[in-house]
Amino acid sequence: MDTVELFHRDFGQQGRPPLVLLHGLLGSSRNWMQVGKRLAEQYDVYALDLRNHGQSPHHDTMHYAALAADVRAWLDRQGLDQVHLVGHSMGGKTAMRLACESPERVRTLTVADISPVAAPPRWQHEFAAMRKLDLASLNTRGDAALKLENDVPDWAFRQFLLTNLDRDPQSKDFYWTINLPVLEESLPDLFQAGLKDSQRFDGPTLFLKGENSRFIQDKHRPAIATHFPQARVEVIPQAGHNVHFDNVDVFIEQLEAFAQ
Repeated sequence: MDTVELFHRDFGQQGRPPLVLLHGLLGSSRNWMQVGKRLAEQYDVYALDLRNHGQSPHHDTMHYAALAADVRAWLDRQGLDQVHLVGHSMGGKTAMRLACESPERVRTLTVADISPVAAPPRWQHEFAAMRKLDLASLNTRGDAALKLENDVPDWAFRQFLLTNLDRDPQSKDFYWTINLPVLEESLPDLFQAGLKDSQRFDGPTLFLKGENSRFIQDKHRPAIATHFPQARVEVIPQAGHNVHFDNVDVFIEQLEAFAQ
C-alpha cells in the first residue's frame, strides 16, 4: 500500500514516553496545540496531519487501512517502537485500526468520542458549500465566511471549516489545504466502522465520550468490547463531540491518569 510522509508538530523532546495525537475529519495538527503543550510536561508529544489534511501530502486513496499505514510508516521513520496513541473522531478510527493491526506499536490507546461502528455519512451539505465557494472572488477570509453563512449558519462550525482555507503569500490567492474532492468522495468510507469484524486490540484502551455527544452510545458498547476487550468508557462532562476543546482540563486529567 502506498503511504505518504506525514507532516507533524512536536512539542519538545526530552526523552519522555512518546505520545501521538491524531485529528478528526477536516482538522489538523493545529487542533492539538493547547492539549499538546500541556501534555508535553509529561510526554514527548507529536501531533500529525493525516493524509489530505493540513501540511501532509494529498493522495487519491482515503480509507482507514491507508491512514493507519501512513501513521505506521511515520513511526518507523521517527524510530518510535511503541507509543501512547490518541485519536479524535476520524483520527480515533485510524488509531483503532493501527492498534488492531500493529498492537506491538501501541502502549495505550485513547479514543476520543467515536465508536468502532458505521454511521450514515454526514457533512455532505457542508462539503458542497465549500466546493461551490468561488475562491478567486475572495479578497479576505471574511469574504469567505460571509459567502458560507447561508449554507453553514453555525458560526463556530463555519470558522472550523475555514481553518482549511489558506492564502498563497506570493499570489495572494486563496486555496483549500485539504484535498476537498477526495475527502468529499470518501465520506461513505470514512463513516464506516473502520475495522474488520475479526480485528481486536487486547491492550489498555480508553474511550472518552462527550457528555452531550451521541458518537458513543450504550448500543455501541458490545462492538467496543468485541474489538477492545480491555476498554473502559469515561464521560467528559460538559463536552460535546470535541471533548479536547470543550473540557480541556478533564480530558487531560483522564488521559494522563490512563496513559502510564
